[in-house]
Amino acid sequence: MTAFKRILWSLLAVMVVGGAMPCAADSIAVDYSVGITMNAGNKEFAPYHIASNRRGTVTQQHSALMSAALWHEMDTTKRLSWGAGIEAWGGYASSASYLRYDATSDVMIENRQHPARLWMQQLWVEGKYRGVFLTLGQKDINPGFVNRSLSSGDLMMSGNARAPFGARIGFVNYQNIPFTRGWLQIKGELGYYRYGDSKWLENHYNYYNGFITTNYWFNYKNLYLRTNPLKPLVFTIGMQAASQFGGTATYHDNGVVWQEVKMKADVEAFWHAFIPGSGGENMGDRIYVEGNHVGSWDLAIEYKLYSGSKLRGYYQSPLEDGSGIGKLNGFDGLWGLEYHSGRHGVVTGAVAEFLTMMNQSGPLHFAYKDFADENHPRGSDIGAPATGSDDYYNNYCYDGYHNRGMSIGSPMVKSPLYNTDGYLRFTDNRQRGFHLGLMGDLGSQVSYRALLSWRKSFGTPFIPHSTPLTITSMMLEATYTPHWLQGLQVKAQLAHDHGTLYGNNTGALISVFYNGNFSFR
Repeated sequence: MTAFKRILWSLLAVMVVGGAMPCAADSIAVDYSVGITMNAGNKEFAPYHIASNRRGTVTQQHSALMSAALWHEMDTTKRLSWGAGIEAWGGYASSASYLRYDATSDVMIENRQHPARLWMQQLWVEGKYRGVFLTLGQKDINPGFVNRSLSSGDLMMSGNARAPFGARIGFVNYQNIPFTRGWLQIKGELGYYRYGDSKWLENHYNYYNGFITTNYWFNYKNLYLRTNPLKPLVFTIGMQAASQFGGTATYHDNGVVWQEVKMKADVEAFWHAFIPGSGGENMGDRIYVEGNHVGSWDLAIEYKLYSGSKLRGYYQSPLEDGSGIGKLNGFDGLWGLEYHSGRHGVVTGAVAEFLTMMNQSGPLHFAYKDFADENHPRGSDIGAPATGSDDYYNNYCYDGYHNRGMSIGSPMVKSPLYNTDGYLRFTDNRQRGFHLGLMGDLGSQVSYRALLSWRKSFGTPFIPHSTPLTITSMMLEATYTPHWLQGLQVKAQLAHDHGTLYGNNTGALISVFYNGNFSFR
């Protein structure tokens, strides 16, 4: 990955310098942002609504971080255009204690860990021709299906974790489908990535039980169809899908390595990441499909009111395998209603969501392929398969759908970062809850945002809690953008968690950012 980043640095320099060469009279616009973010709380980790949906930048009890970004946006109005950018973060963040097995003394010892003191948040170059783009590097992936400012988070790509590093190709925004006269549009993308979190996994694993899988690949794609957005009523239907594949899984039992499996990352594995199919080195990969596949069905309907405001209802249905694709998981999913005023006011936007993951295609998993004789399962008279216990975001040979401990999907599912026992998988994916978000203006220079979430967790289908755990999380944010200095933004947040899932936790955050731009010929 280091070599790849060096290549990208070279490409960035070439494109910035060479972008002006075709026409010396053209000016290149460059945006920049510099900022300071500080937070403090009374627990080892920041409160839920301070840490969540922040691209994995602020997670600890105390931190004082600086960030800087520089980027050139693609001009989507031109047939041929390019863009590039870089964003870096660094500073102090407090440590948290994790358990790790010490084989020499045969006991669990304290393992203090903190985020990197300096890291690359984004680094990319990209170009477009007509309606198709190509991006190389590390850039935030945003399907745009939910409102990232107010929603609890997209089930597949929420912006809760740091972006992966790789290459992707797709459509620039929605494109009209030929011969539909603008009544139907399409949007989609396909990418292959590396998350580069192997060191984080190695540093946080307990090396006692379970397993750790490092150096894996990641594939993400989506495809959406939308009716004419200029009409009062707009329908959207689509699907997101992702897979983890390749890498090496090491299994521990009472501190002893009992198995190590190296999964393939050849051409066939890349194809099976795109179109699921059986193969690979694991017995499960050969019998079922290779890699860890997750996804969601996405549906939305939007209605424009005469006042210019909008009402939008949406639904995301999670899927882990064929049972999810066939919608055998009941009402599981994210049900949402969004309001957008379309103008300044006390309320400019609002979101109400209900999330349930209680069904998971049923409590049992039974398939003929689990047995030697597919036609006559040993010791059973069951005549039909039962493909349940989907165990959302978890997998039997990958540590789960997260990057550096933060859920890539919905942050409402408690991230492995909080597992201070050194367990790398999700422990609370069978749950239900609701979420409310509200934002508006308190004047021409001050805006606000308020979030409230509640969840009740029953554990996982395979490891349930004896007593359900609950949590109520709330956050109030105020943003000051003064007229006297355009580009300055001062933001303050106060957040609190109350319950047994995270524990009682109160914290605050303040950030100061200055955003500007310049151009050169």
